[in-house]
Amino acid sequence: MTPILFALPGNEAMTAQLSALSGWEQGSLQVRRFPDGESYVRYHSEVKGRQVVLVCTLDRPDDRFMPMYFAASIARDLGAASVGLVAPYLAYMRHDAIFNPGEGITSAHFARLVSGVFHWMVTIDPHLHRHHDLAEIYTIPTRVVRAAPAISQWIAANVPQPLVIGPDSESEQWAAEVARGAGCPCIVLEKIRRGDHDVEVSVPDTERWLHHTPVIVDDIASTARTMIAAVGHVRKAGLPPPLCVAVHPLFAGSAFEDLQASGVASTASCDTVPHSSNAIPVASLLAPALADMTGAAA
Repeated sequence: MTPILFALPGNEAMTAQLSALSGWEQGSLQVRRFPDGESYVRYHSEVKGRQVVLVCTLDRPDDRFMPMYFAASIARDLGAASVGLVAPYLAYMRHDAIFNPGEGITSAHFARLVSGVFHWMVTIDPHLHRHHDLAEIYTIPTRVVRAAPAISQWIAANVPQPLVIGPDSESEQWAAEVARGAGCPCIVLEKIRRGDHDVEVSVPDTERWLHHTPVIVDDIASTARTMIAAVGHVRKAGLPPPLCVAVHPLFAGSAFEDLQASGVASTASCDTVPHSSNAIPVASLLAPALADMTGAAA
């Protein structure tokens, strides 16, 4: 019997794409709130003996987590053979260190909760900085899918004479991967520190790139401050208005409007998180990973 997919609220489009690509059934899951704010979850499709796959991206995780946790727990109660999670965006990964007394490493606590109810997880480009591998905090099998191939393909098809720009040194390896896939050059903004409070950011070899289309790429756009600063540096260097591309378009508060007002030509994002900027679908990258994970869990 083939696996069965269920969409948590807000994940219907991604789940439909995965269903079409895999040929798997898309089940019916009811999720609603009681008047007091508590969550109600009910399966309207049979899950006993089935491999259940829940699709739930985890932006605004505090709102999304309880329905997801209940859905996984109830599927196990109902006799599901296994319960897997597709989380295109994985939350709390930036909380990977203790910076002040009294804090905790909440990425590890979140991982413990997820690992307690799921048998496996697939995600796209989680923020791996101080944690170098999800296995350091997750005790279930995980698969990390790279968004770079989809971004590269989109740039090659939509941007004339692209120049991929990494906004800082941490982005260098990732930006270079995107550029290789798109068959275009790549640069990284350079920081020149003249003192504790005097830091200049420059675009290397400015004259060489005047006739290219700058494409600033970053993994997570939350406040968008990194992208907005990069746009300012690119424009100050005399380059054309850049395109901005984000893997995970979180865009908290007015961040998207602020970015659009900063002098960008346009903004595109992967559909890991539903947003008006979505232009780069990633379901085709996720589908093979799902097939591998369900095959291993069978």
